[in-house]
Amino acid sequence: MPKTSARLLSLLSLLQARRDWPGALLAERLEVSERTVRRDVDRLRELGYPVVATKGPDGGYRLDAGAELPPLLFDDEQAIALTVALQIAATAGAGIEEAAARALNTVRQVMPARLRRRIDTFQITAVERHATAPPPPVDSGVLMALSAAVHAREVLRFDYAPVSPSRVDGSGAPRRVQPHHLVTWGGRWYLVAWDLDREDWRTFRADRITPRIPTGPRFVPRELPGGDVAAFVAGRFLGFGGSGDWPCRGEVILDVPADEVSPYVREGVVEELGPNRCRLVLGSWSWPGLAATIGRFDADIEVVGPSELKDAFAYLARRYAAAAS
Repeated sequence: MPKTSARLLSLLSLLQARRDWPGALLAERLEVSERTVRRDVDRLRELGYPVVATKGPDGGYRLDAGAELPPLLFDDEQAIALTVALQIAATAGAGIEEAAARALNTVRQVMPARLRRRIDTFQITAVERHATAPPPPVDSGVLMALSAAVHAREVLRFDYAPVSPSRVDGSGAPRRVQPHHLVTWGGRWYLVAWDLDREDWRTFRADRITPRIPTGPRFVPRELPGGDVAAFVAGRFLGFGGSGDWPCRGEVILDVPADEVSPYVREGVVEELGPNRCRLVLGSWSWPGLAATIGRFDADIEVVGPSELKDAFAYLARRYAAAAS
């Protein structure tokens, strides 16, 4: 029979692994009697773990939620996953950066040396995009409230702050929506929802939302256009609805190294063809806009297709020639 302390850790690990455990099965897994299992359960309760007995033909035990968070037991892979998630949370702009950093330090201190060496090699650095202002922080309580409404499928009412004071519409009425998804895009948090007053899909910046309580009645979720939330959100922000693609997309070959092009291409694809040549596939709202975007690279351009892109270059050439004269 293993020592009591080791057996308690094994019992705690089993209780965390699944919701319900028959007492006989726990005794078999621990290679002890059911009476010993009952005593060990009592010891866990004394340590603050809310282990409840389940009724039924088999009888058993369950690790329930408690008023306080007791010590938890993680295996190696769970501990590593937790530290990685905490490092990502510390750079997510969700208003929990300080708490995530403190939690990461707490977890690291109690890790065995073999795991500490592994997670110390994994470091994340948040790098802001050039000439882009950092996104405003979002209160973690707001994110929790939005997530809870999405999960519960309850109508949400909230005040929505304008981008600037000059754009206040004066109505003062709260927005009423059916919340569907809480997503991130470009470092910001957004709520994807069906606006009940405007009868259309909308995306709302979470940092401008002040939820009102209580929430409204439950609703049956509508089907998101296209069925894919990632494609829908990308479409809304890139200007082509929920289709998941630009209205105009072309392919060119540039006489310039790929590493000089890729830092300035966010939504395109850059493929190296040689030391000083690369293939660029890019999209835009219009063909002249696409041609102008490609023309900013100081390089000779070979248009692979389509013909609309060639026509756009010819159109801009005439316009630029007229401007030069």
